[in-house]
Amino acid sequence: MSATATGPRERIDMPTAVAAPDPSDYRRLLPGRPAAAWSDHLARLGPLPARRPADLVTALDAAGLRGRGGAGFPAARKLAAVADAVAASRLPAVVVANCCEGDPTSAKDAVLIDRSPHLVIDGALVAAAAVGADRVLLAGHEGSSVLRTLSRALPQRPAPAVPVEPVVIPARYLASEASSLVRFLNTGDARPAGRLAPIWRSGVDGRPTLVANAETLAQLALLARFGPEWFTAIGSPAEPGTVLVTIGGAVPRPGVIEVPTGTPVRDVLACAGAAPAGWALVGGLAGGWLDLGRSSGVGFDSDELRAAGAARGVGSITVLPPRACVLAETARIVAHQAQAGARQCGPCMFGLPAIADDLAGLVAGDRSAMGRLRRRLPAVDGRGACGHPDGTVGLVTKALAAVATEPGHLEQHLAGRPCRASTAVPLTAAAAVPVERRS
Repeated sequence: MSATATGPRERIDMPTAVAAPDPSDYRRLLPGRPAAAWSDHLARLGPLPARRPADLVTALDAAGLRGRGGAGFPAARKLAAVADAVAASRLPAVVVANCCEGDPTSAKDAVLIDRSPHLVIDGALVAAAAVGADRVLLAGHEGSSVLRTLSRALPQRPAPAVPVEPVVIPARYLASEASSLVRFLNTGDARPAGRLAPIWRSGVDGRPTLVANAETLAQLALLARFGPEWFTAIGSPAEPGTVLVTIGGAVPRPGVIEVPTGTPVRDVLACAGAAPAGWALVGGLAGGWLDLGRSSGVGFDSDELRAAGAARGVGSITVLPPRACVLAETARIVAHQAQAGARQCGPCMFGLPAIADDLAGLVAGDRSAMGRLRRRLPAVDGRGACGHPDGTVGLVTKALAAVATEPGHLEQHLAGRPCRASTAVPLTAAAAVPVERRS
């Protein structure tokens, strides 16, 4: 279940301070020159300052940092809940850095760790100090480059105040869900433990546990160094800072970029050489569909994307090729999601396969399938043991709304002239390379 970093630790003289980077520079997480070595990391950002735990949570709250793992939950509230559980239980917490990246449309965490592994480790240690943890686990999928990079980085650093250990997680879609990680670490069973499993109160070894995404932790490390005023100098007022975006599908230069939150979608696409035209899946396999031609001015942040019918989610934009069919592509995704579930509750075992069959029938021209979907979608939504069925229901609902905006499209399917899926959306993990943002 675990991999231990070995080897002698490099001796590095700790600099006393480094001037804060220009707060208007968007290259916060992905510097132009990679900082994979500890010495490069220190030269760029300097050491972590000593801060009181309460001050860290206060700074988080002032900065308005939201989690970058998909849910967009306020980071200050999440850390405060774990810290309160530590105080109530008198047990030290465990911090789990989620570096698994289960959604195949996203490669941001892998690129982040390749460029700035020490920033992620710093963030995990900051989180440990803030919640009162005595153990940090760096979770990565089996066979991923992430674990190799982190294992190389750890011996370069001075001995940390708390033990930091890489752990190997099965390379399955739902294995990186927060309660799945905790359940696997406790029992070896990498399936969600259910909505009612309060891992912030009783997680790894029955102790209060913080599970945080790699990008969230990297942002936390920057905030701990340079403070809320620096952090909020760029980005949207409601969700300040920068965000990593994986751009894939039918674009000239797919990859991972960093932009200020709230950057218009058209400008995000331009970083990959793509024009704002056609449809894109935004936010991953549990995200939503965006008509790029009509929504090119929408800002890439949680609130604006949600209002447009999409989601920031895992921070990905997957562009469909011209004249691609949202309905057929969604049917392909849902068929995959029906097989990818944990199969430990009725909505996952029976509801998702039935929805997949109905959607495939609708694509093929079955007129009765729409009625079945309208009855089945609300019956499945909110009733699963985890959020997997809900995400799939949301994707189908958004796809049906998207198709309704295209006059005659659904009628074409119902007349026996179905479209073919483009296969632009990846359903297995694929490598991505950094793409520099262009002005």
